[in-house]
Amino acid sequence: MARKERPLEGEDGPLRQFAAALRRLRHEAGSPPYRDLAARAHYSVATLSGAASGRRLPSLDVTLSYVRACGGDAHEWERRWHAVAVRLSAQAPEPEEDPGEAGETGAHGTPYVGLAAFRAEDAGLFFGRERLVEDLLATLARQRVVALVGASGAGKSSLLHAGLLPRLEARDAHRAVRVLTPGPHPLGRVRQALAAHRADDGELVLIVDQFEEVFTVCADPDERDGCITALVEAARQPGSRCRVVLGVRADFYAHCTRYPALVEVLRDAQVLVGPMSAAELRRAVVEPARRAGLTVEGALQATLVAHAHGQVGALPLLSHALLETWRRRRGAALTLDGFHAAGGFEGALAQSAETLYASLSVRRQRLAQQVFVHLIALGEGTEDTKRPVARDELDEDADTTAVLARAARLRLLTLDDGRVELTHEALIRAWPRLRGWLTDDRERLRLHRRLTDAARAWEALGRDPGALYRGTRLELARDPAATRPIGLTPVERAFLEASTAAEAAAGSAARRR
Repeated sequence: MARKERPLEGEDGPLRQFAAALRRLRHEAGSPPYRDLAARAHYSVATLSGAASGRRLPSLDVTLSYVRACGGDAHEWERRWHAVAVRLSAQAPEPEEDPGEAGETGAHGTPYVGLAAFRAEDAGLFFGRERLVEDLLATLARQRVVALVGASGAGKSSLLHAGLLPRLEARDAHRAVRVLTPGPHPLGRVRQALAAHRADDGELVLIVDQFEEVFTVCADPDERDGCITALVEAARQPGSRCRVVLGVRADFYAHCTRYPALVEVLRDAQVLVGPMSAAELRRAVVEPARRAGLTVEGALQATLVAHAHGQVGALPLLSHALLETWRRRRGAALTLDGFHAAGGFEGALAQSAETLYASLSVRRQRLAQQVFVHLIALGEGTEDTKRPVARDELDEDADTTAVLARAARLRLLTLDDGRVELTHEALIRAWPRLRGWLTDDRERLRLHRRLTDAARAWEALGRDPGALYRGTRLELARDPAATRPIGLTPVERAFLEASTAAEAAAGSAARRR
């Protein structure tokens, strides 16, 4: 006869409901004694009975062993376990980084940076790409313009900031190194960086990270041409003391081949970023923890390396999973149980995003949808990409500010220099809800992007009446259904109001005639 279990204690909640469901499963299996379950599950009696106690969420492995021993559906229970983990994460206090953590941590206050790229300040925690940094340095010594090409998620930005930049500065104290991203006005940024370099500053190395923004964020073809010409001429003119490094996403490489000047200088000056080897991945996982006085459980090391090995765009998912596992560490150890509680390799990022969404009120959920969708450039023969925007481009009230702040604390968004952007494009691929928003409203989003570009051009031209919408374009843009899921920025709203007023004035003039 199976010993009767103690009644579940505490208030009703996800943990208590989960434990009650496990107990029902055991009852439906004929209430086998825990000694029998232990023999089938290969876990101790105490571990299995604790799983159904309701005091804490058991590990995923313990849960599935319990379920299989009772003849349950392991796939269904895995889904249920992750749902409970998401609810518990949403109820947990806001994660705080511990600035007093023993050992070395990066600029972010942790041994892992999550979705964010490594910065120069994080160089002490950047491991696994040593050989590629040497290849990039050797190529740059031979060539005046070099392209670092790799898929989204391959780690190009981290390699430039935490790998190349510190090595360049350490090699030659008289060398000036400047890093920029193109943004909507890349020519101005390039000219500013070149003008800031004085002749007695020594050689200049200009690193242009996320060079694909020249094609995705810059809407002016003439400015795009001017930016590319300025970069090539700065490096190739007689007596030049400037070298240029371009970080380019692989699916935008074909865009570079449309410019003869780029084709000529990059013919033999490309460094390709591929997937990390198993040994490199292990260093990337273990060394930052060791520097912070932590250990990584052997089973967790094996699991992470197995998931990421051979996957060229997996590094943001790996880094985010490590960060969330670190937050669930047991003492000084990062464990496989903590990894599963975080949502696993691909689920950790989706779980973090769902935790954010579930914690918001209905109004703030709607604002979150508008913000995240607004920060994505729809691909034309390429994958969708992140789209940095100026904060004043958003219609920011107290609720929007709260959404931005919470998303930034979870490192889903980056707020920097008056700009807002997705911390990494991996979020587009990993968060099903965001993919659904982009899929369901894709045509509306394309219409809205055209409105955004037209409004920005109108603003840049000093609100020239000749740049306003008229006729069918205005009628489509004014349709409330076209912009309801996205929302209008202040500039877009002013643009539509001015277009409507101009059309009304033209109609009145026609009637008077």
